Amino acid sequence: MTEDNVVYIGSKPVMNYVLAVVTQFNNGASEVTIKARGRAISRAVDVAEVTRNRFVAESKVKDIRIATERIASDKGDSNISTMEIVMIK
Repeated sequence: MTEDNVVYIGSKPVMNYVLAVVTQFNNGASEVTIKARGRAISRAVDVAEVTRNRFVAESKVKDIRIATERIASDKGDSNISTMEIVMIK
């Protein structure tokens, strides 16, 4: 898998990311990874579900990976959850 087939989820509306995933599939990608951290995880799940149910019916979730990253900030270290949803077509 190349880094080109990764969609990073931030604070934009869900449809922006759905469009990015659908575009990857339409450009010939057979696998797209949706990555999110922290509060964006629920948006990543929404993106995967909307893509699968409304736009690319033949796509499915191949793998879901969860992890915790340690982030150093001025208040000390804190843990932040991360999630990767791998979709295939």
